[in-house]
Amino acid sequence: MFGFLIKKSFFDLWDNFLPVMLLNLGFIAVVALPILLPAAVAPYGAAAGISALVVGVFLVFCYIGGMAGVARAIVDYESLEWSSFFSPLRQFLPVTLSLGAAVILHVALLLVAVPVYTALGNLFSIFALAILFWMSLIWWLALQYVLPVRARLTGQPLAVLKKSFLLTLDNTFFTIAIALGAAVIALLSTFTAFLLPGAAGIALWYQAALKLRLYKYDHLEETGNPKSPIPWDALLYEDRERIGKRTLRGMIFPWKE
Repeated sequence: MFGFLIKKSFFDLWDNFLPVMLLNLGFIAVVALPILLPAAVAPYGAAAGISALVVGVFLVFCYIGGMAGVARAIVDYESLEWSSFFSPLRQFLPVTLSLGAAVILHVALLLVAVPVYTALGNLFSIFALAILFWMSLIWWLALQYVLPVRARLTGQPLAVLKKSFLLTLDNTFFTIAIALGAAVIALLSTFTAFLLPGAAGIALWYQAALKLRLYKYDHLEETGNPKSPIPWDALLYEDRERIGKRTLRGMIFPWKE
């Protein structure tokens, strides 16, 4: 299943090369805001700089919501329109703004807690740092599912977060694997200045991961047996047919196939 996830993500990106690159250009421009805005308002004081940083981060998360909507449409083989971006951007706002606020608070907590506990230098501080590390790790792993869950399952922020943690705990090795996959995509993106695969490529990866993983739960619901083996070959048949057999020549010169 994981091998097919890699294949599907690659060909979904390849078949939507231009939209993905445009999304990444927009993402790069939006990410510049929390970097440039604080410097622009620095003469007005520290409070203005912090406010500008927070606003910039929220704008980034709003953009990510629109990007997740486009990624879901691509993964589901839908035709892309302007509404594929702007409708999710608007509809996902409760989740994206909540997510942005949670990330800001978590980073602020780490910036305060880690130096304090490190400075203590006793057994309690080591224990506290260990707890903080593992809780943060689970938190960041669960965040991978937030926007895919919003796109496919529910729109309530708390319900989205709950389902994200349940998916993380129920699919631990798969969750770690897609996190490593996202890290590889980010590393590869450095060679293209994040134009490809970039942030949009990571969004495609996460949307495809949840789409395929949900087949497992559809199957378990149909059988009513939680210990039933998952027939991945049968469950992935339609997606494999949609992708079809690809050749290098067909990828570059599809009209010659």
